Amino acid sequence: MYGKRSRFLTIMLTLGLAFFYIPMLLLVIYSFNYSKLVPVWGGWSLRWYEVLFQSEEVWSAVGLSLRIAFVNATFATILGAFAGLAMVRFGRFRGRTLFGGMLVAPLVMPEVITGLSLLVLFITLKQWIGWPAERGFVTITIAHITFSLAYVAVTVQARLTGMGQSLEEAASDLGAKPFKVLTAITIPRLTPALISGWLLAFSLSLDDLVIASFVTGPGANTLPILIFSRIRLGLRPDINALATIIILFVAICVAIAAIILFRQQRREEIDHQLAQRENG
Repeated sequence: MYGKRSRFLTIMLTLGLAFFYIPMLLLVIYSFNYSKLVPVWGGWSLRWYEVLFQSEEVWSAVGLSLRIAFVNATFATILGAFAGLAMVRFGRFRGRTLFGGMLVAPLVMPEVITGLSLLVLFITLKQWIGWPAERGFVTITIAHITFSLAYVAVTVQARLTGMGQSLEEAASDLGAKPFKVLTAITIPRLTPALISGWLLAFSLSLDDLVIASFVTGPGANTLPILIFSRIRLGLRPDINALATIIILFVAICVAIAAIILFRQQRREEIDHQLAQRENG
């Protein structure tokens, strides 16, 4: 009975992974297709990578998206970390329930509603105070921080809840100031969650199309907006090449993050074992 169940689960897992990864594999293969028609195979070639690297429009969109993603991930991580700390370490304070509900609202709010509400906000601010003068880098970054920090806060909350407060309380009993406890104990132990939150916010920013399309302006096309606008006119092989580069970039980032998190967890396990030996 157990063997049949194990084989069934293996088959389901294989089918699920195949359903997810086979389209990506086909995309990578067709990025090396010489033919201009995507479905028609014309032999192996780097032709469309050459076309891609010569496109100023594409690299302008890539540069804008990377700048937005970096700034968004950094500020979202800072704000989300403080929000997570407030929810877990500050106990029950007035307005905590309302604050927690508003914090996670972007997770369940439809992106269309979020984008439309931010567009109305920016238009209203321009009428009242003349800012922002134009929609682009600043407005997209603010919009991305708005929903990205919720993901970081949830990640930090989960980490704080799981690691307990014994070390922090011990440091306080030994005379450490709250700021010292935060910087010397809490933040180092939060490193895996902060790295995960930063990478998550970075990838969410690079991936966003709906919200960015509401708050952007003329001449400020992010990479998803550029890809979508080109795909609407038909499949193009250079887009396959661009998508392949993005897949490679994401794979490298995930591998680096996995190595960092593994080393951090391994270090914590070693410290825990040493502490048990000393107490034993």
